Amino acid sequence: MKNYFDVYRLKTPLSRTLFEKAKRVMPGGISHNIHYFPPHPFFVKKTEGSKIWDVDGNEYIDLWMGNYTHILGHRPQVIVQAIRNQLEEGIHWGLVFEKQVEWAELIRKLVPSAEMVRFCCSGTEATMYAVRLARAFTGRKTILKVAGGWHGANPDLSLAIKMPYDKKESLGLLPDLQQYTKTILFNDILKTLEVIHQNGKDLAGIILEPIVGEGGFKPATSDYFQMLRSETRRLGALLIFDEVISCFRVALGGAQERFHITPDLTTLGKIVGGGLPVGVLVGKREILEKTSPEKEVKKWERVLIGGGTFSAHPLTVAAGLAMLSYLKENHRKIYPLLESRGEKIRKGIQKAFDQEGIAAVVTGIGSLFQTHFPFKKGKILNSPHAINRFTDIEKREIEFRTRMLTRGVHMMHGGGGLSIAHSDEDIEKIIQATREVAKEMEKD
Repeated sequence: MKNYFDVYRLKTPLSRTLFEKAKRVMPGGISHNIHYFPPHPFFVKKTEGSKIWDVDGNEYIDLWMGNYTHILGHRPQVIVQAIRNQLEEGIHWGLVFEKQVEWAELIRKLVPSAEMVRFCCSGTEATMYAVRLARAFTGRKTILKVAGGWHGANPDLSLAIKMPYDKKESLGLLPDLQQYTKTILFNDILKTLEVIHQNGKDLAGIILEPIVGEGGFKPATSDYFQMLRSETRRLGALLIFDEVISCFRVALGGAQERFHITPDLTTLGKIVGGGLPVGVLVGKREILEKTSPEKEVKKWERVLIGGGTFSAHPLTVAAGLAMLSYLKENHRKIYPLLESRGEKIRKGIQKAFDQEGIAAVVTGIGSLFQTHFPFKKGKILNSPHAINRFTDIEKREIEFRTRMLTRGVHMMHGGGGLSIAHSDEDIEKIIQATREVAKEMEKD
């Protein structure tokens, strides 16, 4: 077995015991596939700021930050206090209350496309509802999605996630459900136009992450954005941005604010809920109004969007309202800080590998970054299909990750998302750990 696995095992014996116990009661020992990695995941004991401690007492600088959610760091007092205050009022009612309206109004002020707001419980639900609403509003069936793009476990979009993109992604999904979902290649204007023209008469919408998480956090080019916006308008189809990761992360109003492209619908998650379970669908008033229960069904065919028992849960609303209020009040300080530290860590990690002669490419934007190990030099890594074709995914996800863990750095996909809790000292430690790992990899 790999030596770095042995080092990791020696540091995490209690986690290993807990993982064996977990496998007896949960399939694979987890409840989210991304939580597993070999030889076994570590089990978290506590968190604070930029740090995580596991059950074996190991301290890690965390770059995963709750699936990119904790932009203020782990357990920020502004969020903790908001949740405590809400607990005094109640936990769950299943009824409307004033803070829901305040939260929706704040989202509308911050996100350019948010003329109206509908809450649900997860990003997966939000994308499911977005696709349903696009089909209902246009009266068409076909949805285009990016090859390699991930929109949660939405059955309409659970295809073309991993290469080869024509294989079955999962048992249990009905072929009939997916026959009207087609794929486009991110940042490839000509091939995307070809697919759009092939499906134009029946095109309901195009959904994409404007900054693709599985694509190295590289944004769409300006020309690609403009083409998608003009083509969807020309055809009467909807442009849908999945900004579950990017909104409130790369700018206060998300990628759509940063790149000056306003979609028809947007899905939100993660940061918007302040660290609690959340999904939000926002968009044009004329589209979102189709989900209103006010009008009589006999006179008008509405679109069924349930939202779920725990949609706009009081604790989520309190945390989300506190988070967005804090970001709004402090955005002039927060976003430049995240930009500068993101640039510093990308350059530092790149330099560490370059100095040891290890072929690596660090990509990203703002506070987001990933590290890739290309098979050959010179390939442009600006899309999921390029990264999957031209880089060593296993080297990134297993070897680099495990080696960094043994040096006290927790990464995901060779990187992660910085928070304002990450100090300059943290960044220097991450870069130094990368130098040590690069030397080790060069020897091996």
